Amino acid sequence: MSAHEQHTSAAHHEEHGSMGKGLIWKVFFILLGITVVEFIIALGISNEVMPQHIKNVVYIILTLAKAAYIVAYFMHLKFERVGLILGIILPILFIMYFIVLMMIEGNALLPVLN
Repeated sequence: MSAHEQHTSAAHHEEHGSMGKGLIWKVFFILLGITVVEFIIALGISNEVMPQHIKNVVYIILTLAKAAYIVAYFMHLKFERVGLILGIILPILFIMYFIVLMMIEGNALLPVLN
């Protein structure tokens, strides 16, 4: 192994090794807090206080935030280069946009086809 490869490997290990116990516990409690808020919204708040469609939107946003934390810290995506992050996130956003677009177009065509 050349000196450059050893240095690159050591730097890569240090970046991923920065997930100490303190950071892991911090991320755990953030995820726990988001989960508690999700349960409160889902089970503790009646539809008279907060309409169901607003609860759904808030629940989806909190779930996406939780997924982002899991991917960033526990799958180590936060420690990767920007190119890799964009290479993963941009296609996912495009697919989500495509699914929403197809649902909207499908709902617009439903009365015409019936």
